Amino acid sequence: MTIRVLIADDHEMVRCAFRMILNSQPDLEVVAEAADGAAAVETAHQLRPDVCLLDIRMPELDGLEATRLLAGPGVTDPLNVLIATTFDDDEYVYRALRNGACGFLLKDGAPALLPEAVRAAAAGNSLISPSITVRLLQHMTLPEQKPSGSRPTTTRRRTSRLPDPLTQREVDVVRLVAHGRTNEEVAAELYVTLSTVKTHLGNIQRKLTARNRVEIAAWAWETGICTSDR
Repeated sequence: MTIRVLIADDHEMVRCAFRMILNSQPDLEVVAEAADGAAAVETAHQLRPDVCLLDIRMPELDGLEATRLLAGPGVTDPLNVLIATTFDDDEYVYRALRNGACGFLLKDGAPALLPEAVRAAAAGNSLISPSITVRLLQHMTLPEQKPSGSRPTTTRRRTSRLPDPLTQREVDVVRLVAHGRTNEEVAAELYVTLSTVKTHLGNIQRKLTARNRVEIAAWAWETGICTSDR
């Protein structure tokens, strides 16, 4: 089945490059392009592509707000949003994550990663760039910068208490997901089958009311269940 993609970027050369790479794949098709965020949201609502590939910095409506309108909390039927960014956009990408983005892609990465990222976003395997995601989520647990003489504080965390608590094995899966492991890597590290991992992830999403793996990872870092050394 062909994966339909919307590209939104205010630079025509970027759109052209992305379009050429994606259309060269037999299972991918660019169905629309937009040069600003407002047009991207309108077009996405009309066409409902499988993946919306959005830049962050765009005129009219930036990619952060566009992501919120397409995939954010409260959206009844959210779309899959993949953010194309640069390594220096950490804070912007973190906000996009909170607005519902399901994956991240470095613009200066290898061209072969683009089709892989789009396929992953369409399938819900959102941690296509683990190094980016883990770095962003770790910011939640780093001490906040305070004026000289003040005591450092950590970013406010959500409570880890749940109506239906996670089992120890589910916690193990959450920690690996938060460190950017794929389903196959989780299965290998825990010595279980791939179907068992998928079952655990389904139960975890239900218990956390998380829509995708990025929200699972965000919860793990915010509650302190996952740390930089484990």
